[in-house]
Amino acid sequence: MERAERLANLLTLSYEPMLAWRLDGSIEFWNAGAERLYGFTQSEAVGSDSHALLQTKFPVDLAHLRSQLRDGGYWSGELRHVRKDGSVVIVESRMQLFSDGVVLEANRDITERRGIEIALGESEQNWRWLVSIIESSDDAIVSKNLDGIIRSWNRGAERIFGYSAREAIGQPITLVIPADRQSEEREILTRIRRGERIDHFETVRQDKHGRLIVVSLTVSPVKDADGRIVGASKIARDVTEQKRNQELIATLAREAEHRSKNLLATVLATVNRSQSSSVEGLKQAIIGRIRALANVCSLFVATRWIGAELSAIATQELAPYSEMDGKRVLIEGPQILLDPGIAQAIAITLHELATNAAKYGGLSQPNGQVHLEWSQAADGQLLLRWTEAGGPAVQEPARKGVGVGTIEGLISQIKGTTRFDWRKDGLACEITFRV
Repeated sequence: MERAERLANLLTLSYEPMLAWRLDGSIEFWNAGAERLYGFTQSEAVGSDSHALLQTKFPVDLAHLRSQLRDGGYWSGELRHVRKDGSVVIVESRMQLFSDGVVLEANRDITERRGIEIALGESEQNWRWLVSIIESSDDAIVSKNLDGIIRSWNRGAERIFGYSAREAIGQPITLVIPADRQSEEREILTRIRRGERIDHFETVRQDKHGRLIVVSLTVSPVKDADGRIVGASKIARDVTEQKRNQELIATLAREAEHRSKNLLATVLATVNRSQSSSVEGLKQAIIGRIRALANVCSLFVATRWIGAELSAIATQELAPYSEMDGKRVLIEGPQILLDPGIAQAIAITLHELATNAAKYGGLSQPNGQVHLEWSQAADGQLLLRWTEAGGPAVQEPARKGVGVGTIEGLISQIKGTTRFDWRKDGLACEITFRV
Protein backbone atom coordinates (compact mmCIF):
# COMPACT_ATOMS: atom_id res chain seq x y z
CA MET A 1 0.00 0.00 0.00
CA GLU A 2 2.81 2.45 0.84
CA ARG A 3 4.49 1.73 -2.47
CA ALA A 4 1.21 2.19 -4.34
CA GLU A 5 0.56 5.50 -2.55
CA ARG A 6 4.01 6.77 -3.46
CA LEU A 7 3.43 5.83 -7.06
CA ALA A 8 0.01 7.54 -7.05
CA ASN A 9 1.60 10.72 -5.67
CA LEU A 10 4.36 10.51 -8.30
CA LEU A 11 1.82 10.20 -11.11
CA THR A 12 -0.29 13.04 -9.72
CA LEU A 13 2.66 15.45 -9.45
CA SER A 14 4.44 14.35 -12.63
CA TYR A 15 5.17 16.95 -15.30
CA GLU A 16 4.21 14.30 -17.85
CA PRO A 17 0.50 14.73 -18.73
CA MET A 18 -1.35 11.60 -17.56
CA LEU A 19 -5.04 10.81 -17.46
CA ALA A 20 -7.17 7.72 -16.96
CA TRP A 21 -10.52 7.19 -18.64
CA ARG A 22 -12.98 4.41 -19.07
CA LEU A 23 -13.57 2.98 -22.51
CA ASP A 24 -16.77 5.04 -22.71
CA GLY A 25 -14.54 8.15 -22.51
CA SER A 26 -15.31 9.29 -18.95
CA ILE A 27 -12.20 10.73 -17.20
CA GLU A 28 -11.34 9.25 -13.77
CA PHE A 29 -7.81 10.65 -13.21
CA TRP A 30 -6.17 13.94 -14.31
CA ASN A 31 -2.71 14.85 -13.02
CA ALA A 32 -0.81 18.11 -12.63
CA GLY A 33 1.01 17.61 -15.95
CA ALA A 34 -2.34 17.39 -17.76
CA GLU A 35 -3.48 20.60 -16.03
CA ARG A 36 -0.33 22.40 -17.20
CA LEU A 37 -0.52 21.16 -20.78
CA TYR A 38 -4.24 21.49 -21.44
CA GLY A 39 -5.30 24.27 -19.05
CA PHE A 40 -8.25 22.37 -17.58
CA THR A 41 -8.20 21.85 -13.79
CA GLN A 42 -8.75 18.43 -12.27
CA SER A 43 -12.28 19.38 -11.17
CA GLU A 44 -13.11 20.52 -14.72
CA ALA A 45 -11.74 17.36 -16.31
CA VAL A 46 -12.76 14.45 -14.04
CA GLY A 47 -16.14 13.11 -15.07
CA SER A 48 -16.01 14.66 -18.54
CA ASP A 49 -15.64 12.75 -21.78
CA SER A 50 -11.92 12.97 -22.55
CA HIS A 51 -12.34 13.01 -26.34
CA ALA A 52 -15.01 15.71 -26.23
CA LEU A 53 -13.14 17.85 -23.67
CA LEU A 54 -9.89 17.85 -25.67
CA GLN A 55 -11.57 17.70 -29.10
CA THR A 56 -9.28 14.77 -29.88
CA LYS A 57 -8.37 14.09 -33.49
CA PHE A 58 -7.32 10.44 -33.85
CA PRO A 59 -5.06 8.98 -36.57
CA VAL A 60 -7.49 6.02 -36.75
CA ASP A 61 -11.19 5.59 -36.18
CA LEU A 62 -12.00 5.73 -32.43
CA ALA A 63 -13.91 2.44 -32.61
CA HIS A 64 -10.82 0.81 -34.16
CA LEU A 65 -8.58 2.27 -31.45
CA ARG A 66 -10.86 0.86 -28.73
CA SER A 67 -10.81 -2.51 -30.48
CA GLN A 68 -6.98 -2.45 -30.48
CA LEU A 69 -6.97 -1.68 -26.75
CA ARG A 70 -9.36 -4.55 -26.02
CA ASP A 71 -7.41 -7.01 -28.17
CA GLY A 72 -3.83 -6.03 -27.32
CA GLY A 73 -4.18 -3.92 -24.17
CA TYR A 74 -1.92 -1.20 -25.63
CA TRP A 75 -1.94 1.57 -28.24
CA SER A 76 0.51 4.31 -29.14
CA GLY A 77 0.47 7.09 -31.71
CA GLU A 78 0.05 10.80 -32.22
CA LEU A 79 -3.05 12.72 -31.19
CA ARG A 80 -4.20 16.26 -31.87
CA HIS A 81 -5.77 18.02 -28.88
CA VAL A 82 -7.22 21.48 -28.28
CA ARG A 83 -6.26 23.30 -25.08
CA LYS A 84 -8.71 25.27 -22.94
CA ASP A 85 -7.46 28.51 -24.56
CA GLY A 86 -8.25 27.12 -28.01
CA SER A 87 -4.66 26.45 -29.12
CA VAL A 88 -3.75 23.12 -30.71
CA VAL A 89 -1.26 20.71 -29.17
CA ILE A 90 0.14 17.54 -30.73
CA VAL A 91 1.06 14.75 -28.34
CA GLU A 92 2.83 11.43 -28.54
CA SER A 93 0.38 9.20 -26.70
CA ARG A 94 0.70 5.79 -25.07
CA MET A 95 -2.39 4.03 -23.78
CA GLN A 96 -2.67 0.87 -21.69
CA LEU A 97 -5.92 -0.91 -20.86
CA PHE A 98 -6.18 -2.51 -17.41
CA SER A 99 -8.43 -5.38 -16.43
CA ASP A 100 -11.06 -3.10 -14.83
CA GLY A 101 -11.75 -1.34 -18.14
CA VAL A 102 -9.73 1.78 -17.30
CA VAL A 103 -7.30 3.17 -19.88
CA LEU A 104 -4.14 4.89 -18.57
CA GLU A 105 -3.01 7.51 -21.10
CA ALA A 106 0.45 9.09 -20.86
CA ASN A 107 1.08 11.96 -23.29
CA ARG A 108 4.14 13.91 -24.28
CA ASP A 109 3.92 17.31 -25.95
CA ILE A 110 5.66 17.03 -29.35
CA THR A 111 4.20 20.20 -30.81
CA GLU A 112 7.64 21.80 -30.75
CA ARG A 113 9.26 18.75 -32.29
CA ARG A 114 6.71 18.69 -35.10
CA GLY A 115 7.48 22.36 -35.64
CA ILE A 116 11.17 21.52 -35.88
CA GLU A 117 10.54 18.80 -38.45
CA ILE A 118 8.45 21.17 -40.56
CA ALA A 119 11.05 23.89 -40.22
CA LEU A 120 13.79 21.57 -41.51
CA GLY A 121 12.07 21.52 -44.90
CA GLU A 122 11.51 25.27 -45.13
CA SER A 123 13.63 27.92 -46.75
CA GLU A 124 16.94 29.40 -45.61
CA GLN A 125 15.24 32.43 -44.05
CA ASN A 126 14.02 30.22 -41.17
CA TRP A 127 17.47 28.80 -40.47
CA ARG A 128 18.41 31.02 -37.50
CA TRP A 129 15.06 30.44 -35.85
CA LEU A 130 15.41 26.70 -36.44
CA VAL A 131 18.91 26.60 -34.93
CA SER A 132 17.62 28.37 -31.81
CA ILE A 133 14.84 25.83 -31.38
CA ILE A 134 17.22 22.91 -31.91
CA GLU A 135 19.70 24.22 -29.37
CA SER A 136 17.01 24.84 -26.73
CA SER A 137 15.26 21.48 -27.19
CA ASP A 138 15.45 18.88 -24.43
CA ASP A 139 15.59 16.18 -27.12
CA ALA A 140 18.84 15.09 -28.72
CA ILE A 141 18.80 16.44 -32.29
CA VAL A 142 21.65 15.08 -34.37
CA SER A 143 22.56 14.98 -38.06
CA LYS A 144 24.89 12.51 -39.75
CA ASN A 145 26.06 11.67 -43.26
CA LEU A 146 25.35 8.41 -45.05
CA ASP A 147 28.50 6.88 -43.54
CA GLY A 148 27.06 7.45 -40.06
CA ILE A 149 29.50 10.25 -39.17
CA ILE A 150 28.05 12.90 -36.83
CA ARG A 151 27.75 16.35 -38.47
CA SER A 152 25.81 18.27 -35.79
CA TRP A 153 25.12 17.73 -32.09
CA ASN A 154 22.79 19.96 -30.06
CA ARG A 155 22.70 20.74 -26.35
CA GLY A 156 19.97 18.15 -25.80
CA ALA A 157 22.36 15.51 -27.16
CA GLU A 158 25.08 16.79 -24.84
CA ARG A 159 22.74 16.50 -21.85
CA ILE A 160 21.40 13.03 -22.71
CA PHE A 161 24.60 11.33 -23.89
CA GLY A 162 27.25 13.26 -21.95
CA TYR A 163 29.49 14.02 -24.94
CA SER A 164 30.13 17.66 -25.84
CA ALA A 165 29.62 18.76 -29.45
CA ARG A 166 33.40 19.01 -29.80
CA GLU A 167 33.78 15.38 -28.67
CA ALA A 168 30.95 14.02 -30.82
CA ILE A 169 31.14 15.83 -34.17
CA GLY A 170 33.29 13.88 -36.60
CA GLN A 171 32.83 10.61 -34.69
CA PRO A 172 30.65 7.70 -35.90
CA ILE A 173 27.14 7.64 -34.41
CA THR A 174 28.00 4.15 -33.08
CA LEU A 175 29.68 6.12 -30.29
CA VAL A 176 26.35 5.99 -28.42
CA ILE A 177 25.13 2.59 -29.63
CA PRO A 178 25.72 -0.45 -27.36
CA ALA A 179 27.84 -3.23 -28.86
CA ASP A 180 24.90 -5.64 -29.08
CA ARG A 181 22.85 -3.12 -31.12
CA GLN A 182 25.40 -2.04 -33.73
CA SER A 183 23.40 -3.76 -36.48
CA GLU A 184 20.54 -1.29 -35.91
CA GLU A 185 22.61 1.55 -37.36
CA ARG A 186 23.27 -0.38 -40.58
CA GLU A 187 19.56 -1.09 -40.96
CA ILE A 188 18.67 2.56 -40.30
CA LEU A 189 21.15 3.87 -42.88
CA THR A 190 19.86 1.33 -45.44
CA ARG A 191 16.31 2.60 -44.97
CA ILE A 192 17.42 6.25 -45.08
CA ARG A 193 19.19 5.66 -48.42
CA ARG A 194 15.86 4.36 -49.74
CA GLY A 195 14.22 7.61 -48.63
CA GLU A 196 12.27 6.06 -45.77
CA ARG A 197 11.43 7.87 -42.55
CA ILE A 198 11.63 6.03 -39.22
CA ASP A 199 9.07 7.12 -36.62
CA HIS A 200 9.08 6.49 -32.86
CA PHE A 201 11.56 3.63 -32.90
CA GLU A 202 12.19 2.65 -29.28
CA THR A 203 15.64 1.26 -28.61
CA VAL A 204 18.56 1.47 -26.17
CA ARG A 205 21.56 3.77 -26.36
CA GLN A 206 24.42 4.43 -23.92
CA ASP A 207 25.97 7.63 -22.62
CA LYS A 208 29.60 8.59 -22.17
CA HIS A 209 29.80 6.71 -18.86
CA GLY A 210 28.23 3.50 -20.18
CA ARG A 211 24.76 4.08 -18.67
CA LEU A 212 22.03 2.51 -20.82
CA ILE A 213 19.22 4.85 -21.89
CA VAL A 214 15.85 3.94 -23.42
CA VAL A 215 15.18 6.36 -26.30
CA SER A 216 12.45 7.00 -28.84
CA LEU A 217 14.03 7.76 -32.23
CA THR A 218 12.67 9.63 -35.22
CA VAL A 219 15.03 9.53 -38.21
CA SER A 220 14.43 11.42 -41.48
CA PRO A 221 16.42 11.60 -44.74
CA VAL A 222 18.24 14.91 -45.44
CA LYS A 223 18.40 15.99 -49.09
CA ASP A 224 20.63 18.47 -50.89
CA ALA A 225 19.47 21.18 -53.33
CA ASP A 226 19.18 18.61 -56.12
CA GLY A 227 16.97 16.31 -54.04
CA ARG A 228 19.64 13.71 -53.44
CA ILE A 229 19.73 12.03 -50.02
CA VAL A 230 23.01 13.04 -48.37
CA GLY A 231 22.41 12.20 -44.72
CA ALA A 232 19.89 11.89 -41.93
CA SER A 233 18.47 13.97 -39.09
CA LYS A 234 17.81 12.11 -35.89
CA ILE A 235 15.71 13.15 -32.89
CA ALA A 236 16.20 11.05 -29.77
CA ARG A 237 13.99 11.42 -26.71
CA ASP A 238 15.03 9.92 -23.39
CA VAL A 239 12.06 7.79 -22.27
CA THR A 240 13.93 5.77 -19.62
CA GLU A 241 11.91 7.12 -16.70
CA GLN A 242 8.66 6.88 -18.61
CA LYS A 243 9.29 3.21 -19.42
CA ARG A 244 10.25 2.52 -15.81
CA ASN A 245 6.99 4.11 -14.59
CA GLN A 246 4.94 2.15 -17.13
CA GLU A 247 6.55 -1.10 -16.04
CA LEU A 248 6.00 -0.24 -12.38
CA ILE A 249 2.33 0.57 -13.02
CA ALA A 250 1.85 -2.70 -14.86
CA THR A 251 3.63 -4.64 -12.09
CA LEU A 252 1.54 -3.02 -9.36
CA ALA A 253 -1.64 -3.70 -11.32
CA ARG A 254 -0.75 -7.38 -11.68
CA GLU A 255 0.19 -7.65 -7.99
CA ALA A 256 -3.02 -5.93 -6.88
CA GLU A 257 -5.12 -8.20 -9.10
CA HIS A 258 -3.34 -11.33 -7.83
CA ARG A 259 -3.67 -10.35 -4.17
CA SER A 260 -7.31 -9.30 -4.47
CA LYS A 261 -8.22 -12.60 -6.15
CA ASN A 262 -6.45 -14.60 -3.43
CA LEU A 263 -8.10 -12.58 -0.67
CA LEU A 264 -11.56 -12.88 -2.23
CA ALA A 265 -11.06 -16.63 -2.60
CA THR A 266 -10.16 -16.86 1.11
CA VAL A 267 -13.21 -14.76 2.07
CA LEU A 268 -15.48 -16.94 -0.09
CA ALA A 269 -14.10 -20.13 1.49
CA THR A 270 -14.55 -18.63 4.96
CA VAL A 271 -18.17 -17.69 4.25
CA ASN A 272 -18.89 -21.16 2.84
CA ARG A 273 -17.56 -22.77 6.04
CA SER A 274 -19.67 -20.56 8.32
CA GLN A 275 -22.74 -22.18 9.86
CA SER A 276 -25.15 -21.35 12.67
CA SER A 277 -28.52 -22.35 13.98
CA SER A 278 -29.82 -18.77 13.48
CA VAL A 279 -29.51 -16.01 10.89
CA GLU A 280 -28.05 -13.61 13.46
CA GLY A 281 -25.56 -16.22 14.62
CA LEU A 282 -24.46 -16.86 11.05
CA LYS A 283 -24.10 -13.12 10.48
CA GLN A 284 -21.90 -12.69 13.55
CA ALA A 285 -19.77 -15.72 12.64
CA ILE A 286 -19.12 -14.36 9.15
CA ILE A 287 -18.39 -10.84 10.46
CA GLY A 288 -15.92 -12.19 13.04
CA ARG A 289 -14.01 -14.30 10.53
CA ILE A 290 -13.82 -11.58 7.90
CA ARG A 291 -12.63 -9.13 10.58
CA ALA A 292 -9.87 -11.61 11.48
CA LEU A 293 -8.83 -11.68 7.80
CA ALA A 294 -8.87 -7.88 7.63
CA ASN A 295 -6.72 -7.67 10.76
CA VAL A 296 -4.05 -10.01 9.41
CA CYS A 297 -4.06 -8.23 6.01
CA SER A 298 -3.19 -5.00 7.83
CA LEU A 299 -0.07 -6.78 9.13
CA PHE A 300 0.95 -7.71 5.56
CA VAL A 301 1.38 -4.03 4.70
CA ALA A 302 4.39 -3.71 7.03
CA THR A 303 6.19 -6.50 5.17
CA ARG A 304 4.93 -5.52 1.68
CA TRP A 305 2.82 -8.68 1.59
CA ILE A 306 5.67 -11.06 2.34
CA GLY A 307 3.69 -12.34 5.34
CA ALA A 308 2.94 -11.63 9.01
CA GLU A 309 4.77 -12.40 12.25
CA LEU A 310 3.02 -15.05 14.40
CA SER A 311 3.24 -13.15 17.69
CA ALA A 312 1.68 -10.09 16.00
CA ILE A 313 -1.22 -12.22 14.72
CA ALA A 314 -1.74 -13.74 18.18
CA THR A 315 -1.53 -10.40 19.97
CA GLN A 316 -3.99 -8.84 17.53
CA GLU A 317 -6.58 -11.63 17.77
CA LEU A 318 -6.41 -11.97 21.58
CA ALA A 319 -6.19 -8.23 22.30
CA PRO A 320 -9.88 -7.88 23.37
CA TYR A 321 -9.32 -10.50 26.10
CA SER A 322 -5.84 -9.33 27.13
CA GLU A 323 -7.13 -5.83 27.86
CA MET A 324 -9.47 -7.05 30.62
CA ASP A 325 -6.83 -7.30 33.35
CA GLY A 326 -3.61 -8.13 31.50
CA LYS A 327 -3.33 -11.57 33.16
CA ARG A 328 -5.92 -13.70 31.42
CA VAL A 329 -3.93 -14.30 28.23
CA LEU A 330 -0.34 -15.51 28.07
CA ILE A 331 1.42 -15.55 24.69
CA GLU A 332 4.86 -17.16 24.33
CA GLY A 333 6.98 -18.14 21.34
CA PRO A 334 9.87 -17.14 19.09
CA GLN A 335 9.49 -14.69 16.23
CA ILE A 336 8.32 -16.57 13.13
CA LEU A 337 7.19 -15.01 9.85
CA LEU A 338 4.25 -16.83 8.25
CA ASP A 339 3.51 -16.46 4.55
CA PRO A 340 0.12 -14.88 3.71
CA GLY A 341 -1.77 -18.14 3.11
CA ILE A 342 -0.68 -19.72 6.42
CA ALA A 343 -1.05 -16.41 8.30
CA GLN A 344 -4.69 -16.08 7.20
CA ALA A 345 -5.48 -19.66 8.27
CA ILE A 346 -3.86 -19.16 11.71
CA ALA A 347 -5.62 -15.81 12.22
CA ILE A 348 -9.07 -17.37 11.68
CA THR A 349 -8.09 -20.40 13.79
CA LEU A 350 -7.12 -18.20 16.75
CA HIS A 351 -10.29 -16.18 16.26
CA GLU A 352 -12.36 -19.40 16.44
CA LEU A 353 -10.54 -20.66 19.56
CA ALA A 354 -10.87 -17.30 21.31
CA THR A 355 -14.56 -16.97 20.41
CA ASN A 356 -15.26 -20.49 21.73
CA ALA A 357 -13.28 -19.79 24.91
CA ALA A 358 -15.22 -16.57 25.51
CA LYS A 359 -18.57 -18.34 25.09
CA TYR A 360 -17.98 -21.72 26.73
CA GLY A 361 -14.37 -22.08 27.92
CA GLY A 362 -11.61 -20.45 29.92
CA LEU A 363 -12.45 -16.86 28.97
CA SER A 364 -16.13 -17.24 29.96
CA GLN A 365 -15.23 -17.12 33.70
CA PRO A 366 -13.71 -14.14 35.58
CA ASN A 367 -10.63 -16.12 36.64
CA GLY A 368 -10.25 -18.17 33.49
CA GLN A 369 -7.06 -18.08 31.46
CA VAL A 370 -5.67 -18.98 28.05
CA HIS A 371 -2.05 -19.93 27.41
CA LEU A 372 -0.86 -19.79 23.78
CA GLU A 373 2.67 -20.99 23.01
CA TRP A 374 4.57 -22.29 20.01
CA SER A 375 7.95 -23.79 19.16
CA GLN A 376 9.70 -24.79 15.96
CA ALA A 377 11.58 -28.03 15.34
CA ALA A 378 14.77 -28.32 13.32
CA ASP A 379 12.86 -29.82 10.38
CA GLY A 380 10.68 -26.71 10.08
CA GLN A 381 7.62 -28.18 11.81
CA LEU A 382 5.87 -25.67 14.07
CA LEU A 383 3.86 -26.81 17.10
CA LEU A 384 1.19 -24.39 18.31
CA ARG A 385 -0.42 -25.15 21.71
CA TRP A 386 -3.65 -23.56 22.98
CA THR A 387 -4.45 -24.38 26.62
CA GLU A 388 -7.45 -23.13 28.64
CA ALA A 389 -7.79 -23.19 32.43
CA GLY A 390 -10.17 -21.84 35.07
CA GLY A 391 -13.28 -22.25 32.99
CA PRO A 392 -16.25 -24.55 33.41
CA ALA A 393 -15.68 -28.29 33.21
CA VAL A 394 -15.73 -29.44 29.60
CA GLN A 395 -16.58 -32.72 27.94
CA GLU A 396 -15.81 -33.97 24.47
CA PRO A 397 -18.87 -33.20 22.36
CA ALA A 398 -20.89 -36.07 20.94
CA ARG A 399 -20.49 -34.66 17.46
CA LYS A 400 -18.01 -32.28 15.84
CA GLY A 401 -19.03 -28.63 16.16
CA VAL A 402 -18.88 -25.91 13.51
CA GLY A 403 -15.84 -24.24 15.09
CA VAL A 404 -13.89 -27.50 15.29
CA GLY A 405 -14.76 -28.33 11.70
CA THR A 406 -13.69 -24.86 10.56
CA ILE A 407 -10.33 -25.13 12.35
CA GLU A 408 -9.63 -28.63 11.03
CA GLY A 409 -10.51 -27.52 7.50
CA LEU A 410 -8.23 -24.49 7.66
CA ILE A 411 -5.28 -26.40 9.10
CA SER A 412 -5.77 -29.21 6.60
CA GLN A 413 -5.53 -26.63 3.80
CA ILE A 414 -2.04 -25.65 4.94
CA LYS A 415 -1.14 -29.38 5.21
CA GLY A 416 -1.15 -29.37 9.00
CA THR A 417 -2.74 -31.54 11.70
CA THR A 418 -5.03 -30.68 14.61
CA ARG A 419 -5.60 -32.47 17.91
CA PHE A 420 -8.26 -31.45 20.46
CA ASP A 421 -8.19 -32.59 24.11
CA TRP A 422 -11.35 -31.85 26.15
CA ARG A 423 -9.85 -32.00 29.64
CA LYS A 424 -11.89 -31.37 32.78
CA ASP A 425 -9.97 -28.19 33.57
CA GLY A 426 -10.28 -26.81 30.04
CA LEU A 427 -9.80 -27.38 26.35
CA ALA A 428 -6.31 -28.00 24.94
CA CYS A 429 -5.56 -27.85 21.24
CA GLU A 430 -2.34 -28.74 19.44
CA ILE A 431 -1.75 -27.65 15.86
CA THR A 432 1.22 -28.79 13.81
CA PHE A 433 2.21 -27.43 10.40
CA ARG A 434 5.35 -26.76 8.40
CA VAL A 435 6.62 -23.18 8.09
